[in-house]
Amino acid sequence: MGIKNYLIEGSSGTGKTSIATELERRGYHVVHGDRVLAYVGDPETGQALAGPPQGADRAVWDYAHWIWPVEKVRAIAADTTHPVTFFCGGSRNFHKFVNLFDKVFVLDIDVETLNRRLDERPNEPGHVPDERAVVLRYHRSSEHFPAGIAIDATDTVPSVVDDILAHLD
Repeated sequence: MGIKNYLIEGSSGTGKTSIATELERRGYHVVHGDRVLAYVGDPETGQALAGPPQGADRAVWDYAHWIWPVEKVRAIAADTTHPVTFFCGGSRNFHKFVNLFDKVFVLDIDVETLNRRLDERPNEPGHVPDERAVVLRYHRSSEHFPAGIAIDATDTVPSVVDDILAHLD
């Protein structure tokens, strides 16, 4: 296993990408999970899937099948060339690799802030009404997120990163 590996999770719009960018700015090794790891696949087998079955609710199906390649996550986590690696993004198969992380941080914001942030990013998940309903449903339930240290992500990005860093060993 690598020296220290941390996972930063949360629903769409909570700030995972912004946090990743700030961590990189501060010199940390960061894996943008939603950009470089994620694909649509079976959360149990990892097999890539072309799309939802006939008649399925596409937004619900897509959200439930957004996964990371387990072996690639394991390989990155085993890399000891970086003293710390932050994996930032969402994955519905986190249960397959969550044990690789020294700590898990789950970004949390209130619904008003979430709606405002989703409004500000028209080309991202959660802007279309049916996608927004799914994002809000999972945000409220935390159904698709690992257990972890709750981080209030309503403050400025630098302050949120400071809070995360204060929890490191």
